[in-house]
Amino acid sequence: MEDTKLKVNIDDKLYLNTYNVDTLSHLAIKDQKICETCKEKTCTFICPARVYECKDGHVTVGYEGCLECGACRIACSHDNIDWNFPRGGFGIQFRLA
Repeated sequence: MEDTKLKVNIDDKLYLNTYNVDTLSHLAIKDQKICETCKEKTCTFICPARVYECKDGHVTVGYEGCLECGACRIACSHDNIDWNFPRGGFGIQFRLA
């Protein structure tokens, strides 16, 4: 029997989503000093939307593209991410097709 499943990469799926972006971030790094000493920088690779980026030890947050999955706060072994859902009416709107 032939496999007829359509294969789609994550970037193609993310492109379908729309966002109502708030001017206030719902994500924050609690203490940059902790990030500077963190060897793993788990947040920079666990996030499927690549919201976190590390440059010269400094972690930046691009909250506008957040998928609201919460993987970052779960994965951060230092509990250094202040994560909340966006305010009502803001955030991601998922599109399946």
